[in-house]
Amino acid sequence: MAIGGHTHDPFVSAPPAPIPPKETLAAAGDILRALAAPVRIAIVLQLRESERCVHELVGALGVTQPLISQHLRVLKAAGVVQGERNGREVLYRLVDDHLAHIVVDAVAHAEEG
Repeated sequence: MAIGGHTHDPFVSAPPAPIPPKETLAAAGDILRALAAPVRIAIVLQLRESERCVHELVGALGVTQPLISQHLRVLKAAGVVQGERNGREVLYRLVDDHLAHIVVDAVAHAEEG
């Protein structure tokens, strides 16, 4: 035994990590699938800065309005974004910062590779 009582025996496995309920795992999978498109990643990065309406996202990302709207529907269905009507426009924002962290970390990881 090592000093302090800590040793690492490669033949002794660690106890299994706790597993969340299947419903939680399924919901997490839905969120990750919703984030799995490059345009949706770009939308999340834009919304991380501030809430935006569709035409602002079209201008920032250089893709068509129907495509932005389609991706926003996917993100909204997954609970990633929510929209709030402001006159004739809908302002979209992230539901919470957790999802932005996932995207920022994934982008940083990809840039490192």
